[in-house]
Amino acid sequence: MDQPITGFHLDDEGHWVARLACGHHQHVRHDPPWINRPWTTTPEGRQATLGRRLACKKCDEGAPPDTPPSS
Repeated sequence: MDQPITGFHLDDEGHWVARLACGHHQHVRHDPPWINRPWTTTPEGRQATLGRRLACKKCDEGAPPDTPPSS
């Protein structure tokens, strides 16, 4: 199920994670040549993708929302 991106946070290892409207989180790594997401590397790129939809496998599985990231 496609869900819009509502924000981002860094995980404990410094990787960007998208927060989705459904309450789930999804890593959005830029790891060429396997994953090409250069927009994750700048604040402007991440800001420009707010509202973009990502396929949420957790929604498809009926998983409960993820725990919010710690501050």
